[in-house]
Amino acid sequence: ARVEKGTYRFRESGLDNVVLKGIETVNCSACGNEDPILPNLDGLLRVLAVALVTNKLPLTGSEVRYLRKYLGMSGEQFARILHTDKSTLSKWETGAVNIGSKSDLLIRAVTLNLGRGLRDQAEQITRNFEHIDEESTASPNRIEVDSETLEYEYA
Repeated sequence: ARVEKGTYRFRESGLDNVVLKGIETVNCSACGNEDPILPNLDGLLRVLAVALVTNKLPLTGSEVRYLRKYLGMSGEQFARILHTDKSTLSKWETGAVNIGSKSDLLIRAVTLNLGRGLRDQAEQITRNFEHIDEESTASPNRIEVDSETLEYEYA
């Protein structure tokens, strides 16, 4: 196995649109396996949560699932907080049903208030909720995260 530095599609997050830049990966030439070296996993997961709640596009099902798991909640727990039933939450997460704009905002607000290390940014981020394009049907932006600085940008 050898260690290489480059970009890595971070599918382990449960999101298809996350790319880590400048990340070291362990690559096995025998089996073709590639594994990222994640020195600050908690920081990375927090940055992804911030990227999702600050995005101006409506949340997707996989993003809702990511935020729920980031909060460490079961579907039943999260559904109770959102005042919905767990079957509705499940349909949102699988993409079977679109997430209403008010539920989208509630999910973002709950994440900001309950997420580890997010409360300090909650007021500033919440004030920007007015810029969310509730009508957009665009595909989610690709999120590129610098693995060293943990700064992110939408591409």
